[in-house]
Amino acid sequence: MLLRGGRKGLEKESLRITADGAPAQTPHPYAWGSPLTHPYITTDYSEALPELITPPFPDTGATVDFLEDTHRFLYQNFAPDEMLWASSMPCAVSDDSVLPIAEYGNSNIGRLKHVYRVGLDYRYGRRMQAIAGVHFNYSLPKSFCTAFQENEMSKASAQGFVDDRYFALIRNFKRFGWMIPFLFGMSPVVCKSFLAGRTTRFKKFTKGTYYLPFATSLRMSDIGYKNKNQSALLVSYDNLDSYVESLRKAIRTPYPEYEAIGILDGNNRIQLSTNVLQIENEYYSFVRPKRAARSGERPTSALSTRGVEYVEVRALDVNCNSPVGVEVEQLYFLEAFLIYCLLEDSQILTDDELMAIEYNELTVALRGRMPKLELVFAGHRHPIRQWSLEICDRMQPICEFLDAGDEIPHYQQALQHQVDAIKSPDLLPAAKVLQEIQDANEPFQNYSLNLSMQHKSHFVSHPPSDKVKHKFEDLALTSHKEQRRLESEDSVAFEDYVDTYLDT
Repeated sequence: MLLRGGRKGLEKESLRITADGAPAQTPHPYAWGSPLTHPYITTDYSEALPELITPPFPDTGATVDFLEDTHRFLYQNFAPDEMLWASSMPCAVSDDSVLPIAEYGNSNIGRLKHVYRVGLDYRYGRRMQAIAGVHFNYSLPKSFCTAFQENEMSKASAQGFVDDRYFALIRNFKRFGWMIPFLFGMSPVVCKSFLAGRTTRFKKFTKGTYYLPFATSLRMSDIGYKNKNQSALLVSYDNLDSYVESLRKAIRTPYPEYEAIGILDGNNRIQLSTNVLQIENEYYSFVRPKRAARSGERPTSALSTRGVEYVEVRALDVNCNSPVGVEVEQLYFLEAFLIYCLLEDSQILTDDELMAIEYNELTVALRGRMPKLELVFAGHRHPIRQWSLEICDRMQPICEFLDAGDEIPHYQQALQHQVDAIKSPDLLPAAKVLQEIQDANEPFQNYSLNLSMQHKSHFVSHPPSDKVKHKFEDLALTSHKEQRRLESEDSVAFEDYVDTYLDT
């Protein structure tokens, strides 16, 4: 029973679009609140890319319910012809300029967040930044951590033991995390406009649509978050200290391509630095250790000072069939999977293993449903179907523990549904998406736009309760006041603020 009660939170990105599926050109709606200071409604890269954040809840259903309430509030304050795009991969973005970079006001911290995003544009382009996903945040129950440390007879401090256990979990998620896009990937197709002429290795599907026949998640491929500029970046997952130091090294290390871009364009700052990473968040990874940072505090400083608080899993595509972009059953499976990663033996990752992990992640994204596909583990090739079923088999007792005492065995049901999909690959979400587009014989843009309109209709016809409405209205007002306070209290020049921030 000690495994029950881990806290679950979500961060869900969605592109805000107009009625024709193009990214919205209007600012982040004022009624939603300030994206700089609102605790639950912010923006990711673009003004047109809202990010919705839930608090962490012990009950998974409560987490999804909060996300549902947030969507209901948003749709009460949308422009009439706007809605949220239902899919991860955007359309109508062949020209980067159609994606307005997020603005956060005139405070130093707000300007820093904007300049960081301008730097991402110069480094990677805006199209990649418009890809949306769902992040799952998970923290272990404190009572479990205490009992676990006693069982292991560890002499480490309580936080030191927790840090080591989270890094053991993270290493195993690196090893086995390909399971998540394999089972839940929903981006096997892409609009021609997104590829901007780079269609050579893709096949035509329907009008204006390209695909790879056995892809699961192009979002997690080399046209998405597998960025070539970071392929040589070595981040250590041995322990907290080595992780923090490797990220700080990347933040301090010059990168010739970014040095050629420079810091300024005329009088305008266009990057925070010319180093491999501007800040920690620029490092893209399936999974990251996290600690809630205080205002103006660096993520690595928060980690090194107070230790790991939770893990952030970044491997979920937006579920285009769900109005909120994720289904509760996915989260039941993902929680059990993370506990599996925690409890399995977790040796230090070798260079050879890191290469195999990179291969497995990209292979599953591009052709994970290929019959008889094999992945690499411990120097040998393993059929993906057999390996997946072996992992699910080892998850069974974990799901039984998590279901103990409940009338409905949610975790076991979630696991069984994934076993069924592994045995019958046509049940995998990516296969269903392809089949539905093919049956309708329509472009991906129309397919996703139709789903987006259905989701909009759902939320418009189910407005928030008065209690929820008033709560979010109050949060919006408070966030605008807080932004104005930050802007009025700045006492140093922006360039000095950036220098100080980067030196901490």
